Amino acid sequence: MTDQTLLTLVAAPQVEDTLVDWLLARDDVPGFTSYTASGHGSSIHSMSLAEQVSGRRQQVVFQLRLSQAQAEAVVSGLKQSFGNSGLHFWLTPVLECGHL
Repeated sequence: MTDQTLLTLVAAPQVEDTLVDWLLARDDVPGFTSYTASGHGSSIHSMSLAEQVSGRRQQVVFQLRLSQAQAEAVVSGLKQSFGNSGLHFWLTPVLECGHL
């Protein structure tokens, strides 16, 4: 087992550029992966009419592999900088990682 944690962030496309700049400016973030995804769910009150009709919402997912302490520091900074932005996050332990 490692001391590594996978921090996953899910953001609205409107927040993507600002979040990318914020992450790149941090010394404790060595890099990250981002990709577009479709969010599905029953929370229609926050979806536009077009999203309700299509049954999906466009989102951007970010993944960062960090130490537990780094991940907690990043989350703390996100709470300060992106409060009320609708940003969703979770932390997952990394059991093993490496290059093949």
